Amino acid sequence: MLSKDIGIDLGTANVLIYVKGKGIVLDEPSVVAIDNKTRKVLAVGNEAYRMVGRTPGNIVAIRPLRDGVIADFEITEAMLKHFLAKIGGKSLFTRPRILICCPTNITSVEQKAIREAAERSGGAREVYIEEEPKVAAVGAGMEIFEPSGNMVVDIGGGTTDVAVLSMGDIVTASSIKVAGDKFDIAIMRYIKNKYKLLIGERTAEDIKVQIGTVYGGRQDEMDIRGRDMVTGLPQTITIRSYEVQEALAESVSSIVQASKNVLERTPPELSADIIDKGVFLTGGGAQLHGIDQLLAEELLVPVVVAEEPMMCVAKGTGKMLDYLDKLPANRKKFFG
Repeated sequence: MLSKDIGIDLGTANVLIYVKGKGIVLDEPSVVAIDNKTRKVLAVGNEAYRMVGRTPGNIVAIRPLRDGVIADFEITEAMLKHFLAKIGGKSLFTRPRILICCPTNITSVEQKAIREAAERSGGAREVYIEEEPKVAAVGAGMEIFEPSGNMVVDIGGGTTDVAVLSMGDIVTASSIKVAGDKFDIAIMRYIKNKYKLLIGERTAEDIKVQIGTVYGGRQDEMDIRGRDMVTGLPQTITIRSYEVQEALAESVSSIVQASKNVLERTPPELSADIIDKGVFLTGGGAQLHGIDQLLAEELLVPVVVAEEPMMCVAKGTGKMLDYLDKLPANRKKFFG
């Protein structure tokens, strides 16, 4: 049976898998539940995510990727193996070619770890590494292979990648470890300091998604539960959108500054193209209320949120699979 090419968006928060001819076949959280004593994998993806913050002492739900890179190689390999088996694995693929994405500034050692995890978990014939912002731009429908400037800001779970592209490659880029996870931590810290209330990662993420904003006058509110640091007892408080804006101000200013730095290093002809076309926002963080308006005001260029921003990298891998044979040699690794 002929092998099918696979594209993997190996994200800090979610893993998405694209199979050529089928589209996106998997979208699950990058979470693995293991037994701490035996290191045995108990659950992966959605099932493991439901356990976050709710497991007994010997079971721990961990995220094997941090800041866009592999923090735990064995668990990442087990997670990928599980996902590939779930979508059909051996029955569908005979040593497939795999295209996998990574942030722009990761080291060669980190790239090697991603390659090896993909090869060992999927039995790949070839593994191709491609930079996330380029793939996200392709997935967002940008014509990056033309001789004109395109700018993308990809706000993921672990990293925010900012890049200007032309002629199919990156001209200037920056990658910072400030993204969705840091937003959650900032919200947890703010509530701890202001209300002396401890909340978990999942509650912080719910706050960010449901009432979060970074710009404008959003006036939503939400009741949240946590543990009172003074009494040690459960407590419910009401938090409002303007408080989330305060909590996220520092993190978001880092993304604004990274975007400005990339624009400042961009050749003037390409800058003129960006003024015409605007900046495209991709990744889960692009859905944060007001992020497009804030960036437009700070960068003085139009900012557009891509259609289905969380799917852009996965869709981009699907389109890039058509160009596998044209990728430069340093982007791929052969396995016998």
